[in-house]
Amino acid sequence: MANHQSAIKRHRQTKRRTERNKQYRSEMRTTIKKILAAKDRQALEKDLPAAVSLLDKLVNHGIIHRHKAANQKSRLAKFYGKLPATATA
Repeated sequence: MANHQSAIKRHRQTKRRTERNKQYRSEMRTTIKKILAAKDRQALEKDLPAAVSLLDKLVNHGIIHRHKAANQKSRLAKFYGKLPATATA
């Protein structure tokens, strides 16, 4: 490990940021799996916008690339479109 004070600080910061990024990525993966496991549209009515918001937040924080977020949002929207509409009568 480096001996300079600034290098030591950068090491501490990197460890903290790496842990935070791992948590965000894990949350993203869990949210996507939850959506893809849904069986009807009603379950996705509230989860899909939350997932899109999460992906946008991760892009703004620089955790994932904007194209990856766009691909994921497209994938989720496509899945939502293929689900059968439930009869409510």
